[in-house]
Amino acid sequence: MKKFQDLTEREVLALAIALEEEDERVYSDFAEGLRQDYPASAAMFEGMREEESGHRRRLIELYRQKFGEHIPLIRRQDVRGFVERPALWLMRPLRIEAVRKEASTMEVETRRFYEKAAARTQDAGVRQLLDDLINEEREHEERAQELDKEKLPANVKEDEERAQRRLFVLQIVQPGLTGLMDGSVSTLAPVFAAAFATMNSWDAFRVGLAASAGAGISMGFAEALSDDGSLTGRGHPWVRGVICGAMTALGGIGHTLPFLLRNFRVALWAAGAVVVAELAVITWIRRRYMDTPWVSAALQVGLGGVLVFITGVLIGSS
Repeated sequence: MKKFQDLTEREVLALAIALEEEDERVYSDFAEGLRQDYPASAAMFEGMREEESGHRRRLIELYRQKFGEHIPLIRRQDVRGFVERPALWLMRPLRIEAVRKEASTMEVETRRFYEKAAARTQDAGVRQLLDDLINEEREHEERAQELDKEKLPANVKEDEERAQRRLFVLQIVQPGLTGLMDGSVSTLAPVFAAAFATMNSWDAFRVGLAASAGAGISMGFAEALSDDGSLTGRGHPWVRGVICGAMTALGGIGHTLPFLLRNFRVALWAAGAVVVAELAVITWIRRRYMDTPWVSAALQVGLGGVLVFITGVLIGSS
């Protein structure tokens, strides 16, 4: 992956064209998936698709004037800093709340990309076009929110979440949830394997502490190095890394602390209760911030936790 600051002006324009084409097709799929149940929202996304198509044509025209006919293939996944988007447009039926949030995130990301590109270009024509697209993308966000309030039926509309809240989810909730899930689930096997193998609370505690600290350090570095956040608004990479690492360690330490109790049987039951509480918290966060249905969130989290727990018990008892 290339860093954004390493792209040439030609590559920046090529990437902008690819982004507009991708967004145009995403909005087209949104419109098609919502047409039957939410015709007003489908009309809104169809209008946004047409505007993205116009952006793409203007970018292509400018590119031809400056660099000729060949447009190099540069995709969002080739440049560090973009959010990995879930393929919501492939799901049926589409959930209106999830689609609305994804569209807002797309607009924020595209606008920030144009702002970064405009700040570094030296060409007056390119700067003018990028500034125009920045304003149009900002109007996209505002008009989408206004149309959403006017046209969506009250019985299917949840409280509006602004772009700032979505960035909060990207910067804080997502890395924190990733760490909490990894720490709570991945450390189950070593902790309970050590507990059943030694039948000693202190030994289990030491293994759990080491597993939690190691997982926290590993996940923290992995998150910090995954995305510099320059185009996505995900925040400083090391801040996300600290959040992810801390929550990973916290997720493991939670069911490790009960093994400070001298009575092994009491410690074991207490650790099991903490595990249930941890999985319940993760399920709630996924439902609250990721719009995952309760049943689906509980099954996904619970199934993984149970499988890892059983693995640890079997290994420790063998």
